[in-house]
Amino acid sequence: MLEKETISFEKTILAGIITKEQNEEKLTEYLDELEFLTYTAGGQVVKRFNQRMERPNPKTFLGTGKIEEIHLYIKEHDIKTIIFDDELSPAQQKNITKILDIKVLDRTNLILDIFAQRAETSYARTQVELAQCIYLLPRLSGMWTHLERQRGGIGMRGPGETEIETDRRIVRDRIALLKEKIKTIDKQMGVQRGNRGAMVRVALVGYTNVGKSTLMNVISKSEVFVENKLFATLDTTVRKVVIKNLPFLLSDTVGFIRKLPTQLIDSFKSTLDEVREADLLLHVVDISHPDFEDHIASVNQILQDIKSNDKPTIMVFNKIDAYKPLTIDEDDLITEKTSRHYSLDEWKATWMSTVGQDKALFISATNKENFEDFREKVYEAVRAIHISRFPYNNFLYPDYKDNHAEEKE
Repeated sequence: MLEKETISFEKTILAGIITKEQNEEKLTEYLDELEFLTYTAGGQVVKRFNQRMERPNPKTFLGTGKIEEIHLYIKEHDIKTIIFDDELSPAQQKNITKILDIKVLDRTNLILDIFAQRAETSYARTQVELAQCIYLLPRLSGMWTHLERQRGGIGMRGPGETEIETDRRIVRDRIALLKEKIKTIDKQMGVQRGNRGAMVRVALVGYTNVGKSTLMNVISKSEVFVENKLFATLDTTVRKVVIKNLPFLLSDTVGFIRKLPTQLIDSFKSTLDEVREADLLLHVVDISHPDFEDHIASVNQILQDIKSNDKPTIMVFNKIDAYKPLTIDEDDLITEKTSRHYSLDEWKATWMSTVGQDKALFISATNKENFEDFREKVYEAVRAIHISRFPYNNFLYPDYKDNHAEEKE
């Protein structure tokens, strides 16, 4: 079985650069994530290449010597694909493809490919296709290298240019058509959101693969697709949840990621509208991931970009069952203790303590650890929003009048 899976995987190498803004440790973190993305897309990473540079080479991203080193490795090991951690310009992608003669992708291209694989509904497929077309449009000339237009000369000026312009027109028309289609669906989804009544809306947000869908399944007792791969969920799932006779709507949204392509933010507008229109956010964090603080920062940045960073938020630190701090031997006098050595109790005493007891929870969705405490905190937050919205109207909460008659008096 394992042998079969290895054969079906595409042999891939990764490449990135070390700069003043991105040191070696940070690049390693990004390449770890890029490797997981590659695995999710169906690739097998066999080697990583990096180079220390002040800024990317405008022609080939990496230096000439490093490109030659990669070229030799590709020939010796029959590599099919190279993936760069940063977005390549159309010219860089074209030049690198010409030199290496293999498939050249960047992080944006890879994420778009995964989204295309994962899109199940017509709406998700439309969103992904729009993002792909926007990405593809400035790169069309690189797809005509078989005409060898770059050499110029007799017979090389007319046909290639005509074909490219024709393709550009087709892609532009397709983009316009997809935007109209999405606009129509967005209106329909806006009506659907309006028809859900005045129930409190709660949205699960967080980095990709932090356990949002697992948590959704446990809370709502539904069967949302779960897999230990990035972007397992693309379509927003909305479920009605009832805790102590108090109903509310819970939505599971697409996971965020560092360096998220702007094309996806634009084309997934309606999915993000679930976040924009939510009354309460449950920001789910995989505390077992060594870079979880960076993940929090990335999610907060995207929430700020979509003007949703001021909403009431509960931080849900998930996967405490998988959390394993690094250990230091008592006799080790050299190793300096860092945050990666913190126990959960030590983490709770850091900046997490300033979040507030009601706004930070530590759970395991898989093992349902501390789950009753989680339910209670969510109930209290939803109830507070409900009461502020309907101080005397109890049609959403049948027991409110009986249980809280004293409060009214």
